[in-house]
Amino acid sequence: MSNSLVLAKCCYLHIWRKLDISKTRVKKLQGKVLSIEKTSEKKGDENGNLWEKCIFTVELTGFSKRTPDEVISPELKGKRVKLVRWCCFDWHYKLGVRKTLEPDETEAVIMGKPSATIYW
Repeated sequence: MSNSLVLAKCCYLHIWRKLDISKTRVKKLQGKVLSIEKTSEKKGDENGNLWEKCIFTVELTGFSKRTPDEVISPELKGKRVKLVRWCCFDWHYKLGVRKTLEPDETEAVIMGKPSATIYW
C-alpha cells in the first residue's frame, strides 16, 4: 500500500472520530398544547382510518430532554406557534400535553421563517 493511501486513511479516520456522529444531538423544541382547531380537510389511509388535518396552538417551553444542555432564548420562551398535524385517534386531541417539534420545524422557529407545517 502506498504511503499516500495510508495517510489518506489515517486522515479519514481522524476526521470521522472528530465528527463522532453518534453523539450529535438533534435539537427539538417542545411546548404545551393550548388549543386544537380541526379543519375540514380529511383523508383516509390503507387501514380505513379517517385522518383530519388539525392546527395545534403550542406555547414553546424549552428543548426536549434529549438535549439537556440547550437553553431556549428568552424571546422564544412562551412564543405561541401553530403546528399542522394529521389527527385520527382520541389521544391526538389532548390539550395541555407536551408537543415536540420536528428538527426542521425547530430550525424554522429559530430562524424566524414559517414553513408548511409551522407558522405564527
